[in-house]
Formats: sequence, C-alpha cells, structure tokens
Amino acid sequence: MIKKKSCELPLDKFINLSLYDKKFGFYMKKDPFGKKGDFITAPNVSRLFSEMIAIWIISFWKNLRAPKKFNLVELGAGNGEMMKIMLESFQNFPSFLKSCNFVIHEKSPTLIKLQKKKLSKYKISWVSQINKIKKNPCIFIANEFFDAMPIKQFRKYKNIWYEKFVNFESLSKASFIEKKTDIKKFEKKINFKISENQDFIECSETGLNYLKKISNIIKKNNGGILLIDYGNFDKKMKNTLQAVSNHKFANILKNIGNADITHNINFELFEKFTKKLGGLKNNFNTQKNFLIKMGIKQRAELISRDKDFLKKADIFYRLNRLIDEKQMGTLFKVMFIKDKKNNFNLGF
Repeated sequence: MIKKKSCELPLDKFINLSLYDKKFGFYMKKDPFGKKGDFITAPNVSRLFSEMIAIWIISFWKNLRAPKKFNLVELGAGNGEMMKIMLESFQNFPSFLKSCNFVIHEKSPTLIKLQKKKLSKYKISWVSQINKIKKNPCIFIANEFFDAMPIKQFRKYKNIWYEKFVNFESLSKASFIEKKTDIKKFEKKINFKISENQDFIECSETGLNYLKKISNIIKKNNGGILLIDYGNFDKKMKNTLQAVSNHKFANILKNIGNADITHNINFELFEKFTKKLGGLKNNFNTQKNFLIKMGIKQRAELISRDKDFLKKADIFYRLNRLIDEKQMGTLFKVMFIKDKKNNFNLGF
C-alpha cells in the first residue's frame, strides 16, 4: 500500500496494487464476473464454451496415451463456472475422471471462496504455486488469465528508452510519467531480447515467468497449455492498456482498486519467447475458428432441438456472442503450446 503522500511506482507495481492489494485490490474483494459485475467471460456467456474445452481436453488426454495419472490445471478459474461445466461433461468419461487430478491455481481469496462453494461436490485442490503440482503429465487451461497480469511499458525516444511510472501527488491524485531506463537490465532479468525491432514495449514479467514455468513442466512431465485471451499478432508492440468497470471503459488512474486493469496479449511475443525456451511447438487460431472446428454449432443445434422458441433464440444469441467477428470471435485468440514431438492439433 502507498504509505507516503507522494511517490512514484513503475506501472506493473501500480497495477499489482490496484488488482491484488490484500485490502482494496479489485480481484481481492469482489466477484467481478457476470451481469452484476464488471465484465463477462466466455464461460459465463454460454455453457457451450466450456463443453468444447472439455471435449478438447479429453481428446488431448487420449492423444497423450490416456495417462493413468495426470493433472488438469485451470489457471485463474474466475467464478468457477468453466470448471463446473467441464466437470459435468467429464461425468460421461469415467476412466478420464479416475485418472484426473483437478487443480485450480488462484490468487484471490474472495474468488477461491466462490469457487469452493460452486464446486463443493467435486474433489479439487487449490494451489498457490504451480511448481507444487504433482509431477504428472499436465494439461493447463488459461482462459483470460494472462491479460490480468501487471505489465511494464517502455518507450524509445531518440534512441533512449523510458519506462512508464505512476506518480502519486496524493492518494487521490495520480498521473503518468516516464523515467529514463536501461533496457538491457530488464532484458537480462527476463533473459530475452525484447527490444529488438521495437520502439514501444508492453509486456508482463509475471506472464513471461508463468510461460517459462509452465513450459518447463510440459517439457519435463509432458502435456500442454491451451491459452485463450484477447490479443493480436502484431510484430510491433503497441499500447493496449485499459481499465473496465461496470462493463464500460474507465480511467486507469481514477477510483483505484475499483476497476479491472487489463491489456491485449501480444501472441507474437509469446511465440518468440517460447521458441527461445526450445523443445516446444505452438498452434494458433481465433476463438471463432477454434470453437467451430470443435463442433460448437452442431452442439447448439442438438441442445436446442426440443426447446421452445425463446430458449432456442437464447442459445443461438449466446453462441453468436462467442463466435461473431464483431463480438468475441476474432478479438479472442487461442494458443496451444506443447512438446515439439507432439502433432495433436484438434481445433487448429
């Protein structure tokens, strides 16, 4: 927490404070999901989304030769909706259920409480550190996980790099400032030459650390990660920092702790970073194409068959939100990271 009247914080530390401060952090004190919250994620739009992910997971498990013991890890499980629907779907696959160790990695005590309530009839363990997970093959699922990470921003001006800071004149008055920085120090820290061909850098050190840890687990124990988030494939990074409160864009520096601060994932950076780690292979798609390839339209047809007109309309309205290009369809991308020897590409 900010103790002094005036102080300067690097952007990532400011975001961390706004989102995860134990007392007033956005994710630490409330359930931000759904109509009554601040934003809606795909699992809360339609159960079809989570059903498609469940089918994908079972297929990938079979591709891994159906290991008798493996971990299914959801990173940042929100209000628990996706895990709930997936578990309902898994009930039809007893041998999968018997083999699977269900794990949720969550930072917010408020959300853990919510998840435990929603998932009370299932056997799930919660971990605060992913390297504490049992050493079995792992399938990681990350839906809108990486966009909630604190980010740093740097800008190159006349060959000099500057880092973005938040300057607090008082607790209620804050502004952005830039300070000269040695970009090589940051590159050494993340062990990656991020400034190459860039005039602007936006990246999450925490996010890259997660990618590194997960990639090492995949290489050591087998498995993969399915990562779904909004983002772009731009070669040049750009400023995508934004705040959302009550389903509307908000001012990042006002009402700190009451708005979600987020950014678009640069998948080009994720690909370069995982390539450098070696031994891995990536697949990419848009959410629209991924879900359609997984059979979401056929599933919608099937479940709407004997429904009345209003229920039918609701199913297809929700489906449309997930796959329409003007909605979540192309804004959201899907990335699959796996061992380079593995050719599984369902949905891609």
